Amino acid sequence: MRAEHVRKPEWLKIRLRRNDRFLQTKCIVESHGLHTICADGRCPNQGECWGKGTATFLIGGAICTRSCRFCNTPTGKPKPLDASEPERVAESIRLMGLRHAVVTSVDRDDLPDAGAGHWVQTIRCIRMQNPQTTLEVLIPDFRGQPDQVDRIIETAPDIISHNLETVKRLTPQIRSAARYETSLSVLSHIASQGIRTKTGIMVGLGEREDEVEALMDDALRADVSILTVGQYLQPARTNIPVAEYVSLQQFEAYRRTALSKGFQQVESAPLVRSSYHAGNTA
Repeated sequence: MRAEHVRKPEWLKIRLRRNDRFLQTKCIVESHGLHTICADGRCPNQGECWGKGTATFLIGGAICTRSCRFCNTPTGKPKPLDASEPERVAESIRLMGLRHAVVTSVDRDDLPDAGAGHWVQTIRCIRMQNPQTTLEVLIPDFRGQPDQVDRIIETAPDIISHNLETVKRLTPQIRSAARYETSLSVLSHIASQGIRTKTGIMVGLGEREDEVEALMDDALRADVSILTVGQYLQPARTNIPVAEYVSLQQFEAYRRTALSKGFQQVESAPLVRSSYHAGNTA
């Protein structure tokens, strides 16, 4: 039976505003042949972020080896890594004059190191060309290999983020090959090395409030200090449908609860994404 369609509230409908800074950012990204999660993931904040000259760079190509049901990134067999991509990302950050840069990637389970070496090269190039820019990286789980996570930690980004995405019960339905416990172990390992650690979740997938609070407790036990909570928005018909549009009051309740439990910083609102207003946490 087809799931009943949940109508999007009027206050959640976004218009893509294009100012001169948006067009400049778009030109820099496209002229350097780069991918961004803003465009590839159909992020609702693309207009706002690009309009302010910021973008979240997506490295490792445009094809992911996993098929998470919430994500619009194409799934399949990726092309070989582009050795020039790290330099092009670094140059784009320099041209944009970013104070804070965010980099993420597709999953590359096809590679022996799950793409960790490419990550390291990208971070080093960014640091070399942009020594004053703070850097946040949103990493995959690298198949739970601590030695590959260590390679990222050794490059000393200002913030390392890895998303839990959803509550434990829904993880098998939502996250393809990823495992809730693996993500927690990755987060705990990062935090144990003294790096500011961040995670993000989506709500509106059918989770209960008590499950979200249990996730908060799990993340705190892993010493995560920054949490983002945002509304899941179905990017395409092939993705899992929205189960609920969470109220503004509930987002505020999640924010207050997370802070009272011990998170240092919390962003909780419908359009919050893991990289949204990321510079505020740097």
